[in-house]
Amino acid sequence: MISSGAERAGRRWSRRLAVLLLPLAVALPPGTADAEYADVVLNRLSEAADMAPVIFPHWFHRVRFRCKVCHSDSELGFKMRVGANPMDMQRLQEGEYCGACHNGQIAWGLENCELCHSGKMGLPTHIKGGHETSGPGRW
Repeated sequence: MISSGAERAGRRWSRRLAVLLLPLAVALPPGTADAEYADVVLNRLSEAADMAPVIFPHWFHRVRFRCKVCHSDSELGFKMRVGANPMDMQRLQEGEYCGACHNGQIAWGLENCELCHSGKMGLPTHIKGGHETSGPGRW
């Protein structure tokens, strides 16, 4: 079991890293990012609402949390299949899916649109590299 001192040190390290990386994310003009390997691009509703697609950095989250945090019915409930999660901003604002953590207390809030809606217009919904590895798009 991790001691509370080690746990606090880990949280401080995570906050420091976030403070260092946040200016880099804000420095990118909205709608200019391209997906990297294992990123999840969400564009089912974004462009229809005149917003850039969402690029979800899967591995950035995966190194911090076990799979079951997001991919279990008892936690956030994400299904491991492209298009199987009926996300929209209303559900996020109600604390479902990403909104469970991105609430302004645990992680940045939903008012920071450009931090998630950072993809190039026209990017299709997909998992970058999933087709090459028979990965999450086929689970």
